[in-house]
Amino acid sequence: MDDPLVVHTPGDREIVLSRLFDAPAQLVFAAFTRPELLTRWYGARGWRLAECDVDLRVGGRWRFVSLGPEGGRMVQAGVYRRIEPPHLLVCTELFDEQSYPGETLVSHRFTELAGRTTVTTTLLYATPQGRDTVLRYPMTRGVGQSFTRLAELLRSTTTTTEREQP
Repeated sequence: MDDPLVVHTPGDREIVLSRLFDAPAQLVFAAFTRPELLTRWYGARGWRLAECDVDLRVGGRWRFVSLGPEGGRMVQAGVYRRIEPPHLLVCTELFDEQSYPGETLVSHRFTELAGRTTVTTTLLYATPQGRDTVLRYPMTRGVGQSFTRLAELLRSTTTTTEREQP
């Protein structure tokens, strides 16, 4: 049974998403920052990363192009603000065809305990209206589906890594 995605709205501009993964923080952090791993899990069911550019340094840019059902296309990009492997990743986010104003500040915290890692993602929107707009979308369903794919990837990666140990 997969751990569920937990969603909170602690302020009028924030959405906080958290989920526990059965993998060490170093591996989960890598899955959020390495294109060869991101392309294997990022996106809701029916969507896939067609382009994944990551310049993992403070001030470096990232850009994802996702393709989905019926020719759907979504482009999102931003700049890395803080990088503290394997505990913290902070970046901005802006969509090419965004329906709400301003950049979003995205903070991913990776907290490991006994070989399991909780990912807590805080999305801080420029305005309360932006946050409310996003809450009307199926964003939490999409993130939940994406994180289910991530859990499957982490299981297979952890199993493969364990088999490779002497």
